[in-house]
Amino acid sequence: MKKEARHLYEKAIDSLTISIELFNRPNDCGRIHGVLIFLDHSFEMLLKASILHKGGKIREKRAKETIGFSACIRKSFSDAEIKFLNEEEVLTLQTINGFRDAAQHYTLELSEQLFYFQAQSGLTLFRDITERVFGIDLKLELPVRVLPLSTTPPMNIQALFTHEVEEVKKLLQPNSRKKLEALEKLRALAIMENSIQGIETQPSDAELKSLMKKLKQGSAWNQVFPGTSTINFTTNGYGPSLDLRITKSEEGIPFTPVPEGTPGAAVVAIKRVNELDYYSLSLTDISEKLGVSTNKLGAVIQELKLQDDLTYFKVIKIKSSEFKRYSIAAFNALKTEIPKMDLKTVWEKNRPKVKWAKAKAVVA
Repeated sequence: MKKEARHLYEKAIDSLTISIELFNRPNDCGRIHGVLIFLDHSFEMLLKASILHKGGKIREKRAKETIGFSACIRKSFSDAEIKFLNEEEVLTLQTINGFRDAAQHYTLELSEQLFYFQAQSGLTLFRDITERVFGIDLKLELPVRVLPLSTTPPMNIQALFTHEVEEVKKLLQPNSRKKLEALEKLRALAIMENSIQGIETQPSDAELKSLMKKLKQGSAWNQVFPGTSTINFTTNGYGPSLDLRITKSEEGIPFTPVPEGTPGAAVVAIKRVNELDYYSLSLTDISEKLGVSTNKLGAVIQELKLQDDLTYFKVIKIKSSEFKRYSIAAFNALKTEIPKMDLKTVWEKNRPKVKWAKAKAVVA
């Protein structure tokens, strides 16, 4: 191993060891933030060591600093001469980095279940990369006593998110006065969803409020978090040999690389196999099914802000033409909400604003 790569690898092992130590500490003071920060740092060092070991560069021409975390992931995934990561592994790294970003720069609340999944899947991935790139058994690098422990048994992803969403709903009940706690929990779920959707930025307050609204309306977790519903956590072994990885579900949507330079984009995202199959309805189609005129339906869509959410709406380009298309989820949302609305009031509020030219008097 090259000298610089060896140095970075040793730093990676140091940070990984500290993250495991913090995970297993009985004191919760700074535990979640500490684990995520050191786990994230361990992966950045490991990726840079791996890139150097495989003959790549971690500095751009004339740059004073080395490349960042996202650039390391992209090079490790997209560079054919270096590539040692697959799509699922990129999702694991994107999620961990998203959690670290929230933990370091703001606040983050993770349940023990979700925290365990991230820590254990991170340890499994670190071991996989170490063996794949360097041919080193990670067990030889760590004290034999190191073992992530949890007082609660891990769930599958479906059970986990169902449980997390139910906890958020409880916090949002009338008079609970726990909206801040609900936002904290929801932020963690939204970060994971954004990572899978290929969105590198943190969820905004507006996005979190939109998610809360959907949950209050009774939406199922896989409707609120469609990307997460396409993955599974798979386990092999038990105890000290437990492996936990993110994998695509059998019916899951395939991942696709996101072009470099796309604002706010991560390295990979889920991809609709056929977007016209998903966004299968036009405004006229929905109008006919619901028996509401297209004008009033447009006003309702504006009131509900459905066009701001890719779950419901997308403009699809085919050659030089653009088509405004809606999903079945949009139809279901409209079918649920319209009976609750006063369409006359919604129309008056959201009707198109027409500017009439003022007639000018002509003096002969």
